[in-house]
Amino acid sequence: MSKWVIKEELCKGCGICIFRCPMKVLGVAEHLTVKGFHPAKMLNEDKCTSCAVCGRSCPDIAIEVFR
Repeated sequence: MSKWVIKEELCKGCGICIFRCPMKVLGVAEHLTVKGFHPAKMLNEDKCTSCAVCGRSCPDIAIEVFR
């Protein structure tokens, strides 16, 4: 089961989640959203601890974390 889901239609690619992730497992996707932003993406789900710092940091509430 995925530990992390991003609602790409809400992500504006600000990078706050990437900066705040203590495990440094997030990055920027190469593709663009419908609004023209590069959304965040998971780089290494195995290292993700589901701490939810990314979700709590997201100003657009675009990230859902499962424990």
